Amino acid sequence: MNHNTPLSPRPLHHLSDVQRRVLTSAQLRSHGVTAAEANGQCRPGGPWQQVLPGVFLLHPGPPTSEERLHAVLLYAARSPAPGTAQTIPAQPGAQEPHAPQPYAEALITGLAALTLHGFSSAPPLPSLDRIDVLVPRLRRLRSTGCARIVRAPSLPGGSWITGVPVAPVPRALADAVAELSDAGAVRRLLTEAVRGGHCDPAAVVRELTQARLLSRPHVVDAVDALLAEGRAIAEQRLYRMVREHGLPDPVWNVDLRLPGGPHLGGLDAYWPEQAVALELDTRAPRQDEDALWSEYARKREHLERLGITVVHITPRKLRDSAEQQATVVRTALMASNDREPAAYVVVLPR
Repeated sequence: MNHNTPLSPRPLHHLSDVQRRVLTSAQLRSHGVTAAEANGQCRPGGPWQQVLPGVFLLHPGPPTSEERLHAVLLYAARSPAPGTAQTIPAQPGAQEPHAPQPYAEALITGLAALTLHGFSSAPPLPSLDRIDVLVPRLRRLRSTGCARIVRAPSLPGGSWITGVPVAPVPRALADAVAELSDAGAVRRLLTEAVRGGHCDPAAVVRELTQARLLSRPHVVDAVDALLAEGRAIAEQRLYRMVREHGLPDPVWNVDLRLPGGPHLGGLDAYWPEQAVALELDTRAPRQDEDALWSEYARKREHLERLGITVVHITPRKLRDSAEQQATVVRTALMASNDREPAAYVVVLPR
């Protein structure tokens, strides 16, 4: 028997090429190869090799990056019942595999996942000594060889990229950052996540908070840069929304005050004639979120008592449904004719 010899008459058409080269001991047994025969093929100079416990590569020579990914998944995945295929919680728009996949309860995460998501600031797969794989917390597995086990209470919704299940960007970022001490590398990854449109800053900060990474100074610095980057991008989208959807020009980035009275707060856009204010909600889920939200709520209530309509828009809504948000603003502007005149306020540049 060698690596070119068919394992058994059982058809393999449901497997991809790489899945025919990387098989578990259980899969080999299902094709009539005993443990003794598999071990015999892996002797020095033999045609096969064992790359991880219970996972065999059916050719000599170093594994490719694709083979390493599949080997790590096979090692970490829960063995499915015979005749069943894996399903993973899918994100909206995520593509499902076209063939059965033996990767139950396992997702590629960390730097390898970011590379698969297309991050230019993540290292190429061949340069990674270890590949992070996310599994449920109660799975009894240990890191070994090129597989590093990362645990989660439950698996997040993933997506299929090049035939492997991959964790969503925010989770992959948190798992990557947990292993990085280079402040520059952390900042580049977080910045690309937002600048490249992979996810919103709030989603990243939420994952970093849950992973208890915000106690690390270099991560906090990177998050501050991330939030600034996210706000700048959201502001650009807001300008574009006003321009492309034919809204009247507001005054941008202003402070409101009562004549001779207190400061009412800053706004991203304000239409004085219609007394409509717009505020970008760029809060991130951090420890002071409740206090910050209370401040937002107090400012909104105060302005509305003065007859000023306040529209809150999140960066995600601007990104995903700009036309709908423009309709919300237009409706508020048109409704101003049916309201009592607002109190006079002083508008100052911010």
